[in-house]
Amino acid sequence: MTVFNGVASAENLCNTWDCGTERGVTEHTFVRAPQELIVYDLNTHFWQAKMKVTLVVLLFITFFSLTGCSDEGKKVENDRKTDSSPVEFAGVPEYGGRFVEAALGAFTNLIPQLSADTGSAEVVSKIYVSPLKYDKDINLVPYAAKSFEVLDGGKHLKFVLRKDIRWFDGEPLTAEDVEFTYRTMIDPKTPTAYSEDWKAISEFRLTGPYSFEVFYKKPFARSLVTWALNILPKHALAGEDLSNTKYSREPLGAGPYKLKEWIAGRRLVLEANPDFFEGRPYIDKIIYRNIPDLSTQFLELKSGNIDTMGLTPLQYLRQTQGKEWGRYRKFKYLSFGYSYLGFNFKHPFFQDVRVRRAIDLAIDKQEIVKGVLMGMGVPAAGPYKPGTWQFNKNIQDRGYHPDQARKLLAEAGWRDTDGDGVLDKDGKPFYFTILTNQGNSQRSKAGVIIQERLRDVGIRVDIRIVEWAAFLHEFVLKGRFDAVLLSWNILQDPDLYDAWHSSRSIPDGLNFISYKNDEMDALLEKGRRLVDRAERKKIYDRVQEIMFEDQPYVFLYIPYSLPIVNARVQGIKTAPAGIGYNYTKWWIPKSLQLQQ
Repeated sequence: MTVFNGVASAENLCNTWDCGTERGVTEHTFVRAPQELIVYDLNTHFWQAKMKVTLVVLLFITFFSLTGCSDEGKKVENDRKTDSSPVEFAGVPEYGGRFVEAALGAFTNLIPQLSADTGSAEVVSKIYVSPLKYDKDINLVPYAAKSFEVLDGGKHLKFVLRKDIRWFDGEPLTAEDVEFTYRTMIDPKTPTAYSEDWKAISEFRLTGPYSFEVFYKKPFARSLVTWALNILPKHALAGEDLSNTKYSREPLGAGPYKLKEWIAGRRLVLEANPDFFEGRPYIDKIIYRNIPDLSTQFLELKSGNIDTMGLTPLQYLRQTQGKEWGRYRKFKYLSFGYSYLGFNFKHPFFQDVRVRRAIDLAIDKQEIVKGVLMGMGVPAAGPYKPGTWQFNKNIQDRGYHPDQARKLLAEAGWRDTDGDGVLDKDGKPFYFTILTNQGNSQRSKAGVIIQERLRDVGIRVDIRIVEWAAFLHEFVLKGRFDAVLLSWNILQDPDLYDAWHSSRSIPDGLNFISYKNDEMDALLEKGRRLVDRAERKKIYDRVQEIMFEDQPYVFLYIPYSLPIVNARVQGIKTAPAGIGYNYTKWWIPKSLQLQQ
């Protein structure tokens, strides 16, 4: 299964600005506020602020007024006056307090199987439970299940559920809820992109009120991963149209937190579930504030109005130094996600592999890592994280070679026949639009560099930005774009079926670039049927080779995760899974808890 990473990318129509440039220009201008410009110097590869004098190239206008959340901000700011310098508290954790997070994108749907964006997926992970979950070392362990067995080479799984789990309305969670979830996921009427794992099950068998078994005709590598997906309440959702049910906004779960309030576009509030079977979370409330811009989020963090955010490299390296930042803790680790430029294979320009390879050669990924991430990341060469078992060490990035790019483009028939600096073929200029989402300055800045480097080889590019919900549902999932700049999460299992198999090239499917390759299809089908890691390694090594040869994406970079958290929050421990794996055990000393 693959989910969108954070706020993803943009689309075709909608809010657009003229991104044309002139020969000889060495700066791109990124407007942050009416009085200030953020400038990227193409010689020094550095972004800096300049007072606004003359606009050389207007690329994006991303000024967001702070007044829209001023009332809420004032209230939170008043509550923050108890903050102090970080102190390590020993002793027994204490209950109470609240924790405020920033959310870039608007939440869309709180039924897990319909939550494609990261924001909604994060919220539902706190509301619902699954038979299994990942621990701090990214191993699958029992969660709602008391125990499980893997039999017959992986073709037969047995589960026994805990008997002490209650839905928020007091009803017991039973094996019938799991069966209902399974039936819902294989129902063709269920509008989900994640049904394939469930369809691999040949038989589901209830063996008791709190036990069940599943069978597969062939070994299925993702069988256990399937059971790390959330359970739905049968007594509430049976007979409901999941596309039009109150439970998408009034979720009935059994997890550590309940939904208390959801004001669309402003904030979402979760409150601790006192009956959670693993024990009540220590922090009373988790508040998500919709702040669709990283710069605005940072101002709110600095003012003490939010407790955490993912820092940009500039913020991490330079803007969070000094005594005033002593009340926060910063963390750094290579993220489980990569950014990429994806080509729409229905667009005639991108059907020639020479063109796709040329664009890859024309983009300087090291420049993007240096200029956008300030070194806080590594260039990507494929869909897996370096250091993991599935990563193919033999795949090396082609590197930045504009002369080779020009040669490939010429071989594909693209030449500047009219001397205007833009390649053309059959009377059509090589001109397309890269779409990326609102609020993610890293992708916007990466787009600026890509735009300039492609201009160097004779390709004209516009960049357009769309609000996240519209971007996702109106454009990306409908395939209405030329090329898209966004990110995927890198999940623990290497299976890429949902995003890359040709059968998923459907409306609302995750193969929205419409990529089709028969050998890839066969490998993805075989890879998910194998259990032995060594055999799977061979499969996914070849998958990465095909991606390198076919170049359906330009894999750009894997950034470092740079979370910052208010130091009054105790119990945070880093692990291979990051820092959020034990969030129910985070706690705030009574003396530092905020007013409710």
